[in-house]
Parts: sequence; structure tokens; C-alpha cells
Amino acid sequence: MAGWGGGDDGVGTCRVWVGGGVGGGRQNGGVTAELRPWLAPSSTGPVTAAVRLPGSKSMTARALILAALADGPSVIEAPLRARDTELMAAGLRAIGVAVDTTDDSRWTVTPGPLRGPARIDVGLAGTITRFLPAAAALAEGVVEFDGDPHMRKRPLRPIVAALRAIGVTIDASPIDGLPLTVHGSGAVEGGTAVIDASASSQFVSGLLLSAARFTKGLTLRHEGPPVPSAPHLRMTTHMLRAAGVVVDDSVPDVWTVEPGPLSGRTWTIEPDLSGAAPFFAAAAVTGGAVTLAGWPAQSWQPVEQAIGIFRSLGAEVTRSAEGLTVRGTGTLRGITADLSEVGELTPVVAALAALAEGPSELRGVEHIRGHETDRITALATELGKVGARVTEFPDGLRIEPGPLRGAAFETYADHRMAHAAAVIGLSVPGVDLTDVGCTSKTLPEFPELWAGLVANGVGSASA
Repeated sequence: MAGWGGGDDGVGTCRVWVGGGVGGGRQNGGVTAELRPWLAPSSTGPVTAAVRLPGSKSMTARALILAALADGPSVIEAPLRARDTELMAAGLRAIGVAVDTTDDSRWTVTPGPLRGPARIDVGLAGTITRFLPAAAALAEGVVEFDGDPHMRKRPLRPIVAALRAIGVTIDASPIDGLPLTVHGSGAVEGGTAVIDASASSQFVSGLLLSAARFTKGLTLRHEGPPVPSAPHLRMTTHMLRAAGVVVDDSVPDVWTVEPGPLSGRTWTIEPDLSGAAPFFAAAAVTGGAVTLAGWPAQSWQPVEQAIGIFRSLGAEVTRSAEGLTVRGTGTLRGITADLSEVGELTPVVAALAALAEGPSELRGVEHIRGHETDRITALATELGKVGARVTEFPDGLRIEPGPLRGAAFETYADHRMAHAAAVIGLSVPGVDLTDVGCTSKTLPEFPELWAGLVANGVGSASA
């Protein structure tokens, strides 16, 4: 275990349907990223495509936890099958939950008595690391967590401290991170806890998702700088309520979850908005049009914020029965933007900023330093390699476009960095990714899909 011991739709239009298959090799029920150097393809014309992407990682992870703690079976329709979600499913199986993922489009989850001993490989997934410990505390027995080496550096102290405050016994590393051991007693008292979730909204979500199963429920209060990624907190509370849980979030920075059962139900997962960002960027860069098919009329993801960003950059964005469409206008403008609610979009937006006609300033994302890598420093380094002039701030970047050139682009085992490199490569020949296999974290088909999109976007073939 990693971490222990170390259709052509007419001329010029490509219609791409992405299945739920996984790439890379299997490892303890998960999917491990395959080291794979890759030359980002460059576009010779507008990319025009309709793309149906797998489900949202964020929604799939929450649905798995809620289904595991429910009082009856659940179905997850259109889930994301990728390394993160495969490892989440494997972690739940390890503590006694029956998760059947044999059908790519329809997973079934049957709760069972939660028990250890168990070892859970979190890979490089923040969702598993922050969501599963609270659920594991409800198990009878010892549950150990570890993962990829970088996960030992990612922040966990706030959730460890909060769980200890409500009666959970946890052993952790000297920095209160991985490796982590939860000594489950079959129940968690719950009550009241204070947390500083300024580094990640997942700290709050990870506690709330299991809180209805605590004997006294939970009142959680955040104290500290603003919690980033507020739309993901709203997703958590919406999904809790959909499972029948009583949640009060009427007071800013305070969440109260009443104890009670969670209902088994059918969860229909939306297409992944963050995963769609590089494809939308392809339309903006090449002056084409990309439609994310299957987009729901009502979304639990931060779609309005994403639409605003792409419009500010100079693209046109429309919604219709066909889906969510981004059209390039032939102009990419520099922007000044607070990305605190949509930090996952930062790498792709930064890549677009490097290709824009004027400077950009992206702020409010100090928390992404604690993601798969320190994304602020990584972006400053790699965008600088290809010729942009980048100033690094504690919470963001100033990006001044310059004459860009091909270069080796380090991906840092981070799928979003690979997406940024692919976007740059659309306009800049010779962008060599050190490893595109890291995209298996959320979209194993990304390299093939992207290459097909770029080629078929000028009408050369169908994908």
C-alpha cells in the first residue's frame, strides 16, 4: 500500500462521449497513476465539440459517505470512476460497507456494521483524508490511514483536533497528519467543536457528513480567516438535507447537525465542472465552442462563478437544453479575480492568463498551497518556464504574458497542473508534460480525450 513504509457531428464538430473506464494499474482496489511523459498537442484551428464528462468528484465522494452511513441501500448514478473515487470505495469496503462498482454508470452501496481492523490507502485524495476519519470513528476497531508521500504534508490538524474534542481517540504524526490511526469504539459522542477551516472547506464537510450518526449530533463553529470554497460547503449541506438530515447553517460560520438517521436513496451525479474547465478553455483559446452535455438545470456546483470567470476572460457562455457552452471570441483578456470560491479552477485560469492580451491578478487562493502540490509556487515556476512573467503572492499570482515557448512542464503528480500544461500547449508547440498519468486521479481518459478533441476539432476524425 502506498505510504506504508515509505461522432463527428458534422464538419468540424467532434462529439466525444467519455466512458467510466480507468487507466493505470490497480493497487489495493484503487487506480495508481501511470508515469507517462506526454507532448501536449497544439491546435491548428477552432476546437468545436460536445463533451460528456464523468460525474463530479466532489459529489461522488459525498454520496459514497452518505450512502455508507444510511439506514438502507443507495444507488449512485453517473458516478466518477477514477483513482480518488476508487480508493474511497475501497476504504469503505475495508470498514464493512458493500460498495458494488461493477457497473460504470450505476454503483450500489449497502451499509453494514462498521468495523476494523482496517488499513485505508487515501492515495493523494483530500476527500478521503478529510471525509473518512469521522466515519471510521463510528466503527468498532482500529482503522489506519496513509497514502502517497505528499499526503503526509497536507494539512489535517484541524480535523484531528475537532475529532479529539468530541471524544474520538486518534494517533497522528508529529504534525497531526498522516499516518493516522482512528481507534473506533462503535460510537461518537459528538457535541460541540471549534475548528479553523481556513485551509480547506473539506475539514467542515468531513465532520458534517458523519455528524448525524453522532450520539449528540454536532455543532461546529469555524474561527479564523474565511473558509475557502464556500460552494462546496453548500453542496455538503444540500446533500445532507437530501438524505433527510436536519442541518442549520443560518448563522455564519456555524453548522448544527441534529442526530438522526440518513435515508438510503438514489444520487444522480452531475458532470464535473472542474474537470470541464480545460475543455472550456480549449474553446476560449482556439476561438471554438465546447458544450458540456448533460448539464442540469439546477446545479450544486459553483457554475455561476465559473461562468463569470470565463466571461471576464472574453469568452461567451450560454446554457441550453444541449448543455453548458463556452465559445471563444478570438480575444483573451487579462482579469483581476478573487478565486477563493473556485480554487480548483486556478491552474486552468492561470494558463489562460498566460495566453491573454494583458496582465492578470488571481487572488484569494492561499489554500491551494495545500492541495496535491503547492499550486501557487508550481504555477509560478512552470508558467515562468514557458515565458510568462509571474509574481507570486501568498494568496495568488500576477501573470504578465510574454512571448511563450515550449519547455518541459513539471506536473507534480497533480492533475490540475497537467490540465494547465495542456491548455498552454494548444497555442505553444513543444510543451512536454513530465507525467500526464496523474490525470487518472479524476479523469483517466484525459490524454486520449484531449488529443482527440484537438485533432477532431478541426474536422480530421471522430472520437
